[in-house]
Amino acid sequence: MELEDQWWKGQLAADIYKALRYKELKLPSYKGQSPQLNLRRYFADLIAVVSNRFRLCPAARHLAVYLLDLFMDRYDITVQQLHMVSLSCLLLASKFEDREDRVPKLETLNSLGCMSSMNLVLTKQGLLHMELLLLETFQWNLYLPTAAHFTEYYLSIAVHDGDLHDGWPIACMEKSNLYMAKYADYFLEVSLQDHVFLCFAPSLVAAACVASSRLILHLSPTWPPRLQHLTGYTWDNLVPCAEKLLIAHDSDVKEDNKQKCQQPSQQQQGPAVYHGSGQVATVAQYLHRPNMQYPQQALQPVMAPSHRSTPYLNHSAGLQGPNASQHSHAQTVSATHDPKANVPNRAYQVSLHYACAAPCFDR
Repeated sequence: MELEDQWWKGQLAADIYKALRYKELKLPSYKGQSPQLNLRRYFADLIAVVSNRFRLCPAARHLAVYLLDLFMDRYDITVQQLHMVSLSCLLLASKFEDREDRVPKLETLNSLGCMSSMNLVLTKQGLLHMELLLLETFQWNLYLPTAAHFTEYYLSIAVHDGDLHDGWPIACMEKSNLYMAKYADYFLEVSLQDHVFLCFAPSLVAAACVASSRLILHLSPTWPPRLQHLTGYTWDNLVPCAEKLLIAHDSDVKEDNKQKCQQPSQQQQGPAVYHGSGQVATVAQYLHRPNMQYPQQALQPVMAPSHRSTPYLNHSAGLQGPNASQHSHAQTVSATHDPKANVPNRAYQVSLHYACAAPCFDR
């Protein structure tokens, strides 16, 4: 289902979108009953590591994780087999969603550091057998829309020159669109980390990613009529999903702030920016006020160096096996080799709602 680049700008955009919305109504059911559900986060990270290493498109990455979720939901699979299943899902997804020249090759996969660290060697026969099993499981139908398929379409009108930023007219539409795309990409990656987002329709998750991005960026109204009309979702429809995304964002912010406080070299930094009342606002305080106007305060976000979430690129050798001791939030990657470790600082300064610079791409 490889769609033409920037299909959302073409004449067939509305028709493609309608076809995606129709198809998502027929997606297979997900019950979350896999005996290995506690290992899901690890294998989702493994897919992210490899997909970023080969610069695969977000649609391929999201489809690969979705295929893995559905397959795990139907079969009791050993840990060793799950490695083969995960990479086979990624191969199928990349063949279906991305360009042929980006599809990972067997020799390149075996040369990855994460493969040698786990003593895994893939064979052509093994991959072909697993791909065939996957295709038969899904009845040779990989036309399965994910949130990544809808996000770009929504982003095409996510920022408008009539929007307000902190109560002021937007000074630079180019930067605003860039920040919106970065935050939407961050929230998309958040949605991959937890199977709970599978209880929402992919189009709703995509809309919630855009709404959460507008909220974090202080754009008002948070959910304007144009987005409601395009997506078909009201603010109330988005609140349950957006709340989970924003809770994850707050958790990342607090974790990053905690790490910074533990670094002696950063003890001399200036105080964090708080809400005008002196208290940090919680997620719930803002979720139910989609049309709120923000105080007129200029805000100059710190520019991030890159768009896509690339921290996995330099850490493909460091994934810890699923049998290692697990931390909270199902983080099965060791502290030394966490995909978040040693990531270039790509933080945005998010004031008023949050009391520190938000590490929006360290997740």
